[in-house]
Amino acid sequence: ALSEKGYSKTADEPVTIFNYENGFSDRPLPDGFSIICLEDENDTQKIHNVLWKGFNHGRNPDDDLDCRLQMQSAPNFRRDLTTIIKAPNDEYACFAGIWIDGVNDFAYLDPLATDPEYRGLGLATIAVTESMKRTAAHGASYCFGGAGEFYFKIGFEAVCRCEFWAK
Repeated sequence: ALSEKGYSKTADEPVTIFNYENGFSDRPLPDGFSIICLEDENDTQKIHNVLWKGFNHGRNPDDDLDCRLQMQSAPNFRRDLTTIIKAPNDEYACFAGIWIDGVNDFAYLDPLATDPEYRGLGLATIAVTESMKRTAAHGASYCFGGAGEFYFKIGFEAVCRCEFWAK
């Protein structure tokens, strides 16, 4: 019907969830790294650095911190649920933002990023798992994730597909 009206599909991707009934993995944190939440420490510059680098924008982040502050003012944002993994040098190595919908008992990850310098250590898996455990303690029974292969590797399952159309 959309094609007949001049639209064409531009992309599609799976919608993934992690069902908390399946249990959580227990992966050890590498030596020298630590887990914190934003209630423990909230360094906007370090958040900006890990997200900038983690989303492959380059090694030298710009100086626009307003977007990081704005994220923390959004509805449903909770500092106690957001997980950060600190590197031995005190920089943020991984950031897992997680949000909870208290009406429908689900959580959703956004954003999730690991500094390329620390990839391959399992930090994102540890951060996502810690964040999901925190939302489970607040009544969530599942979590929406992303479409990348990473999510399938740690136990997320596709429940449907999302299509994008343009005219």
